Amino acid sequence: MTSLELTLLYLLAAVLGVVGCRFLKLPPMLGYLVVGVVIGPNALAFAQSSEGIRHLAEFGVVFLMFVIGLEFNLPKLKAMRRFVFGLGLFQVVLTICMVTTVSVFLSVMAPTLWGMSWQTALTLAGALAMSSTAIVIKLMSDRLELDSEYGKRVLGVLLFQDLAVVPLLVLIPALNAPPEELMTALFFAAAKAVVLITLLLTGGQRVMRWWLLLVARRQTEELFVLNVLLITLGLAWLTELAGLSLALGAFVAGMLISETEFKHRVETDIKPFHDVLLGLFFITIGMMLDWRIIWDRWAFVLFLVTLPVVFKFVLIAALTRMGGASEGISLRTGLYLAQAGEFGFVLLTLGNQHNLIPPDWLNPVLASMVLSMMATPFIIMHANQWVMKWSASDWLEQSLEMTQLAQKSINTEKHIIICGYGRCGQNLAKLLKTQEIPYLALDLDPDRVNRAISQGDHVAYGDAARLQSLMAVGLERASAVVITYLDNASAFKVLDLAREHAPHVPVVVRTQDDHDLAKFQAAGASEVVPETIEGSLMLATHALALVGVPMKRVIRMVQAQRLQRYELLRDFDPGEKAEEK
Repeated sequence: MTSLELTLLYLLAAVLGVVGCRFLKLPPMLGYLVVGVVIGPNALAFAQSSEGIRHLAEFGVVFLMFVIGLEFNLPKLKAMRRFVFGLGLFQVVLTICMVTTVSVFLSVMAPTLWGMSWQTALTLAGALAMSSTAIVIKLMSDRLELDSEYGKRVLGVLLFQDLAVVPLLVLIPALNAPPEELMTALFFAAAKAVVLITLLLTGGQRVMRWWLLLVARRQTEELFVLNVLLITLGLAWLTELAGLSLALGAFVAGMLISETEFKHRVETDIKPFHDVLLGLFFITIGMMLDWRIIWDRWAFVLFLVTLPVVFKFVLIAALTRMGGASEGISLRTGLYLAQAGEFGFVLLTLGNQHNLIPPDWLNPVLASMVLSMMATPFIIMHANQWVMKWSASDWLEQSLEMTQLAQKSINTEKHIIICGYGRCGQNLAKLLKTQEIPYLALDLDPDRVNRAISQGDHVAYGDAARLQSLMAVGLERASAVVITYLDNASAFKVLDLAREHAPHVPVVVRTQDDHDLAKFQAAGASEVVPETIEGSLMLATHALALVGVPMKRVIRMVQAQRLQRYELLRDFDPGEKAEEK
């Protein structure tokens, strides 16, 4: 194929894979893996896994590590330190130690069946310790579980796994050194990494802020994006020049930018490059998979899929239980983290490049990781049913939670249910207090709920997108429901539940803009309040007043705009006297 034909093939395959996954409501990453298998040299052979394509796919890993570094920040780490450096640390360290020890033991006892060096065992153990951040977070976000008790533990473990990749990226290339030089290679690799990262982080943040500020003042979008790409790839090249990996430099670049005020702008600018190149990386991973080996050694592949998933599930569930979590939370945490992850592919590819993974192990392990990731959406979708069967106490805990909610609302009626107690929800509650209107708020942040309760606010811990929570706070007795958070998926779920079980209760929805205005209205929202529209109206009010437009005229103009947009206000006529007040 020509370069153009090959590029068109990759783009067509990527589009079909993503469309198929969207249709099945699965993460796009799975689509990239599947189409890579289909078009690869071991299936339809439409494309060959050429060196050029593999080098291009390496940039996907670079931008993945850059985004991880960009999301890394000390306040977030400090807030989740109990789960990150407790549960996450023990999970990664115990997984690597136990898998390496067992593999070396089996290699000694049965060399023909399980023969591998300890370097290979350590590399595979590091890959096995990883779980899929992209798949799990996407599914948990869609299911509104990120703020749940098990969701926080899952996020803590995933965050530590992302951090653990950094030393593994330094360690694995050094493992390829001759035995007599191994300790020296490990020492020099660690020393180079420490020196380089120290130099970059001590003075690098100030230099980075100064440089990005200088570029931003030119007010040229192209120049800013080019500089971000230059910084990312430049630091990646610098770490590779020092004998380390490209991904390590990209991670450091992300960390440096994360401490500047340009973090969110960079996230937006870099996302297209990150998504496209990461998709290409997973297509090349799929192309490496030889289905013929899987067919010939299906029992061994099935063993490699089942054993690691069961092992990680048991280990993580046990560690979570030992950390004081309930049985239901422990089981869910284990199920959500049992699969392989994208960083496992990164470490596996790195080990293969340094001849640490024998060919007869590469394909079976690769196949087992792909299959476990493909099974993840189905495991998570059925997790609640399985936990309810396995744990008798889980049903009791959920019932107790609903009972506590019901106790708070049992004597309340004609109240307003506030879904979400962030800044917007708190401001609404203050206004309701001034009018002596009863309310009850639901929020999934236990710290926020505890602070609000200590201040005397009527707030309860619960998920507004669950029918049990809404019924427990008296949905049928409420006078209105107000959704204050900016999560359209959750808002649609609340709307569906309210329309089905309490159609007489009006629902007001807050949105970022009016993009989904018609959909919310079709779903039964009594009113939709776009935040950007209200912000622009207030901005116009102040601007017109400052340039000398009479206040009465300003109020009439703003009021006319609101009457056109909000159906509930159209029948309201304040009259001249009210206007003057």
